[in-house]
Parts: sequence; C-alpha cells; structure tokens
Amino acid sequence: MDLADYRERAESFLEQIDREYYLHLSGQKPELELEPIYERNAGLFSRDSVEALRELASSVDGEERRGLGYLLHFALDGLLGEATRAEAEESARLEATLEVTVDGSAVPYRQVPVEQANEPDSSRREALEQASKSLLAERLNPIYRQALERSHSICHELGWSSYTNAYADLRGLDFDRLAQQTAAVLERTEQRYAPAVDPELQRAGLPPLGELRRPDIPRFFRAPELDAGFPADDLVSSFARTVSGLGIDLDAQPNVHLDTEPRPTKSPRAFCSPLKVPDEVYLVIAPVGGREDYAALFHEGGHTEHYAHVDAELPFEYRYLGDNAVTESFAFLFDGLTEDAEWLRAMVAADPEPVISHAHAVELIMLRRYCAKFAYERELHGPDAELDEMPQRYAERLSGATRVVWPRENWVSDVDEGFYVVCYLRAWALEAMWRRALRERFDSSWFEHREAGEWLRDLWSKGQRLSAEELVSEAIGEELSFEPLIAELSGA
Repeated sequence: MDLADYRERAESFLEQIDREYYLHLSGQKPELELEPIYERNAGLFSRDSVEALRELASSVDGEERRGLGYLLHFALDGLLGEATRAEAEESARLEATLEVTVDGSAVPYRQVPVEQANEPDSSRREALEQASKSLLAERLNPIYRQALERSHSICHELGWSSYTNAYADLRGLDFDRLAQQTAAVLERTEQRYAPAVDPELQRAGLPPLGELRRPDIPRFFRAPELDAGFPADDLVSSFARTVSGLGIDLDAQPNVHLDTEPRPTKSPRAFCSPLKVPDEVYLVIAPVGGREDYAALFHEGGHTEHYAHVDAELPFEYRYLGDNAVTESFAFLFDGLTEDAEWLRAMVAADPEPVISHAHAVELIMLRRYCAKFAYERELHGPDAELDEMPQRYAERLSGATRVVWPRENWVSDVDEGFYVVCYLRAWALEAMWRRALRERFDSSWFEHREAGEWLRDLWSKGQRLSAEELVSEAIGEELSFEPLIAELSGA
C-alpha cells in the first residue's frame, strides 16, 4: 500500500465531503449529494484498504502505529459511510423537506427543537413533539435502522466481534473502564441533581424532575428569561473581543471565514466546517440571541480556533484525524466562558448568579444524559443486541438518568456514528482540567491574558496527534479524571 498516496487522497476526500456538508447545512445547497464524491474516490474505503491498514498497524509500534491507527479509523468510518451513503442522503433530504403541522401551521422538521425552545405554551410544545415523533418513527427510523444494521454487519465481516469492539479498538479506549467511570459520575451527581435542577425549572415556570416532559427541555435550555444579557447584535462581537484578549484578531485571520448570512434552510445552530486544516475553516452562524445561542457560537468558535492554529506541517492524520475529545475540549472551554462569572462581568455585563445556576443545571442534565447514552450505545452496538428491544432499553436508560420520560422513538436517531459519545464525555472532563490550569497559571480572568492565548495556541498547534489522556499528561502532568468536573458541578 502506498501510504503517501493514500494520505493525499484521504485529505482530498475530507475536503470534498466536508464542503458538501457545509454547503448543505449552511443553506446554500438543498440536496446533500454524497454519491458523486464517493464515486470520485473509489477504492479509498475498500475492504482491501481497511484490511491492509489493519495489518500494517498491527505490525509496527510507537509513532508509526499511532498514525496508521488513525488512518485505519478513517478508513473504516469511510467504508461504513460509503456503505450507508444512500440512507444518509435520503434521511438528509427528508430532514430538510419534511414538515409537521400543528394547529394548521407547518413547521420544518429540523426547526421543531427551535420552535419548542421559543414556544411558551407547553401544550403546543407537546403537540410539536408528538407530530415530530410520528414522522421520525414512520419516515426516518426505518432508514436509520437499515444503515445501523449494515454497519454492524460490516464490522462482523471484517473480523470484529461487534461494532462496539471495533470502535473500542480503533479509539484505543477501555470501554469497560470508561463505563465504570461514567457509572460513578451518575452516582456522584445523584444527590446534587434535583437540588440543582429543580429550582431552575421552577424559575423557568416548568415542572420539576419526575414531571418534566422531554419537549420542555429545549425551552428550559433556551432560558428566555436570560435573554436581556445576551443580545443577538453583540453575539459575534463578544466572541471577537474574547479572542482578542487572547491575542487573536478574528478579522485578520485569513484562514477563518465567518458565515453570518441568513438563509431559509440554514442550520439554526452554529457549526464549524474545517474544510482545509488549517488553511480554510468556516464558522457558520445564524444569530438569534440568548445564552444558548452564545454558548453554541462559542463552542463552535473553540473548534474554529483550534483547527485554525494547527501546525500546517503536521501529517494529514494529525491535522484531521485522531482523538476528537481534544477539539471538543477546546470547544467546551470556550462555551464555558458564557457561564463564567468573570467573563460575564467583563464581556456582557450580565448578572452572573442566575446564568451560572442555570448553566450548571443544564450541564448536569447533559452530563447524566450522555453517561446514559454511552451505556445504551454499548448495548445497542454489542454482540448480543436485539434491535427490537432497543427502543425500550433506550427509554429506560435515558429516563432513569435524567428523570424525564424519554421517547422510545429516538432510539436510533439519537446515536452518533463511531461512538462519538466517548469524545464528548472525555472532553467534558478535559475541559474542566484546562480551565483549572488556566486559572492557576493566569488567574480567573485568563481570557484577558495574551500569555494564556500563547499557551492555548501551543496546545492547538499539536492538532490531534495525542489522545486526550496523553495531551493532559504532557501539558499539566495529570491523569484525565472526571473529579474536577464533578467538583465544579457540585459547587466544591
């Protein structure tokens, strides 16, 4: 296998596929056309390529094995993506064109969570939920399930005992150990959960845990009562001021492109598209306002600055591939500023107390939800999974962790490919460690110190060559742990 040629073709493919997703999700293309891209890159994701990379990776050690392991992960992702591209295109088409009708008004399917977030009437939020669930169950889930079954089958055919074992192997993680850690997170946050969340629900005029309904969650996360401190017209400039304090001039970054243009089918959530790392990175924004919108922009802005500062001389696999818990940790670090007392006083003049208490309640819901998602996905993708039983298992896992009745219909749509859930979980832990280190080195207003920016840029320049565990060990000499995160959420 010619590895130099494979790397070159792989980088070209990622640019093409990411550009297609960028154009579709930014509202510039109604259709998501993946098939021509896969056809132009025929052979890149063949079973022969996967098997050759797997054999090469198993025959070497050290740095060579690291890089080959990332290429193997990429190749399997691509093989599964190619095998399920028809389903991906059809589901994207349906998601972009389907509508739900409530009280005679049509709402685009993708806009339902936004509509729920902005809807003060709980009965209409519920009606939107029921209509959306019906479309999901009838039109989309059969497509998602077909893709899931094909992915499971291919992993078996390639010699892994299950999809779970394939991705534990590719990510180099001990899923049993991580399951023990996330179970401990649920246990350690159990007593804190209701006392932190229920007062915030009451403040928002919503029922307490145990009575709260799933369609109320977007409304709670939206927190319209906090809007006054987070105006839409200051959204982008607040991010620009923040990175300026770190020594970064957002307007002078030739490789960073801000897409703020309104389009009817544009994703309502900010997102980052690293089309060429580090030379062409898009930060896509549909400014609405409110703290959740700020958090979303800052999250994607964290990704953007990370990718924009990666060392251009790194090999392809360290610029684009590797452990995504690393880039997610920087994204969480930046969106965490929107709930930071010092940042709130300095940047938006908002009263920190209600923002922080609301944000901690949201984080507890999300953290516990993702711990349950990981446990569920291990079952879903495991060797003994009975797919017909999984909707019930999904509802049990998620409802038990969140104390909100979670809909069975989301059993496959709420699953990210390749166990990405483990990236989010470990990124939350890593982010808390980065924040503690920045405060210890520079003070609580670290975002105003150019030296802090230099420290971050050094970390960003490494791309994702190191795993989250390796990077935190190298940077601050500690083992990756959930303890700092639990301490933050417990008010310790």
